[in-house]
Amino acid sequence: MKGASVLIVPACERGRGGGHLIRSLLILKALQANDRDAFLWVSDNLKDDFLQRFRDFFDSLDNPCLLSREEDIKDRTWDFIVLDCYKTTKKEFEFFSNFAPVIGIDEGCPFRNRFDFLIDILPSLKDEAANLFSPALLSLPQNRRPGSLVETWRGSPFRILISFGAEDSAGLGIAAARSLSGFLARAKTEKPLEVTLVSPIPPHNTQYEIEELFGITVLGRIPYLSERLAEYDLLVTHFGISAFEAVYARLPVVLVSPGKYHEKLGRKAGFFSLGIGTGAARRLGKLACDFGGASKSDTLKTLEGKSREIADRYSLWEDQKETIANFLCRVSPRSPLNCPICKKPRNVSVLARFPEESYRQCPHCGIIYLARLGEPPIEYEKDYFFSDYKKQYGKTYLEDFPSLVEAGKRRLEHIKDILRSTNGKPSILDIGCAYGPFLTAAAECGFSPAGVEPAQDAARYVKETLGFPCYNGFFPAANAEEVHRLANDSEGGFDAVTLWYVIEHFEEVGKVLQEIHGLLKEGGALAFSTPSFSGISGRKSLAVFLKSSPPDHYTIWSPKICAWILRRYGFRLRKIVVTGHHPERFPVIGRFANQEKKGPLYSFLFFISRFFRLGDTFEVYAVKG
Repeated sequence: MKGASVLIVPACERGRGGGHLIRSLLILKALQANDRDAFLWVSDNLKDDFLQRFRDFFDSLDNPCLLSREEDIKDRTWDFIVLDCYKTTKKEFEFFSNFAPVIGIDEGCPFRNRFDFLIDILPSLKDEAANLFSPALLSLPQNRRPGSLVETWRGSPFRILISFGAEDSAGLGIAAARSLSGFLARAKTEKPLEVTLVSPIPPHNTQYEIEELFGITVLGRIPYLSERLAEYDLLVTHFGISAFEAVYARLPVVLVSPGKYHEKLGRKAGFFSLGIGTGAARRLGKLACDFGGASKSDTLKTLEGKSREIADRYSLWEDQKETIANFLCRVSPRSPLNCPICKKPRNVSVLARFPEESYRQCPHCGIIYLARLGEPPIEYEKDYFFSDYKKQYGKTYLEDFPSLVEAGKRRLEHIKDILRSTNGKPSILDIGCAYGPFLTAAAECGFSPAGVEPAQDAARYVKETLGFPCYNGFFPAANAEEVHRLANDSEGGFDAVTLWYVIEHFEEVGKVLQEIHGLLKEGGALAFSTPSFSGISGRKSLAVFLKSSPPDHYTIWSPKICAWILRRYGFRLRKIVVTGHHPERFPVIGRFANQEKKGPLYSFLFFISRFFRLGDTFEVYAVKG
């Protein structure tokens, strides 16, 4: 699917290793294979060094698409930007976040909660939750060991692979190899071990090339190393991608950490670690004694047990279903670069994260607004009003029609109270009119009603069965000319425009309010209803409230923020009616109110909810001007 471009920004500076870069290249390759217009970013000051060190990786791409100048970023439209930078700098983040929604992968920077979406593939020490956490999204090897190492091991030679990534600037690989080389030199019997050391990229491979290590095979970079893991019986490495690839390949892992940070990560994930630094690496020879002695079975069982626990914890035992590259091929983030109400930049931390969603609260206008990784899984067609509606309310929309008409009549009394005197029947436009219960109530109350409705079946029912004008499509883009023509026929504009539990469904709600302002007469009424994040459910747990919010609610309101927002768009707030009172949702004692079935406690909590305006929904009545 062709559309806006996708930019991948990897960590390619010296000292960052090669894992992030290789993963970024795999993502780039997968996106291009799925007909996405994808590019790799390497800043101009790093480009030459990057090409020198990683030329073989880069040349393996059919279409490298390398960008290195800021002008290249500014001249394109971006669907989303992936930052796989290990620890993104503030300057980098502020630059890229100006152009598109930003997805961070295994992000370790202190301001990571400002990212639109976070995907943690490896376990993190950070407290801030990610939208998605799954080591199973790694590009895991297809080759895996069959069964248990203890059961299949047939004695000598026992094959050990030492690999500390593309750089190994701490020299852990050479220290581990020296330790095993010393053990092999001292061994009295036939070689019990076969040890392979993977050399890092220049310049960190110097020692590997000039030093002779007894019994150690030194290899340069192994293409697709993960597919070779199943050929070995043990991997010695640090915490990182290779360790989890080995677990998936059913290979026991021994860690040696370059620093305290990696050591904490490894132990938190459940790996067996020898400790930190070259001193810990030198203990590998002592561990190797166990593989050559009577205790080898117990040692292997311990290591295998650790790997099995990690596999169970992170879903790495079953065959892989999806990689991060394939996952990103499916997403098309919808995240506003600015607040949809006041247009202030989204440079504020995310309030709550869920697998497909991130919520921010604007510090200027107070609105809570949604960002999604893709389209909401909701279609506004027949099922929305029948099977889906019945699951939530116990009856279909048409079965609920009479009660909805009565609710509409109550709302119309509020509208009449704030409308200036009109000649003849006042005109009213109901946006998202569904099957027309409010239009029916409006006609019975002396209004001249019309509707706009995206569901084709519902719009047809309103026109053919109820006999009211109804325009099929999404407001305001669809049927804009027809709606404006009808407004002009109503002596220069509608007397009232209503949206009952509809305003929260608009991504660009500011534009909707502007459009409504243009459709109304001076002094005309705007009325809408919507959920409230300051009701009892939101106060009890805002995170739970947001998690249960429908996936197509792009803004979430509160009575206290309405006056400022409406004034910004040319309306004056006249009345707020708080609705949706639920005593059973009060913390602790609410469950007893529910058990009493509207007994004294229920009545008391209902009174408290109404007195302190704690309802989970509310209605707004305002006028233009």
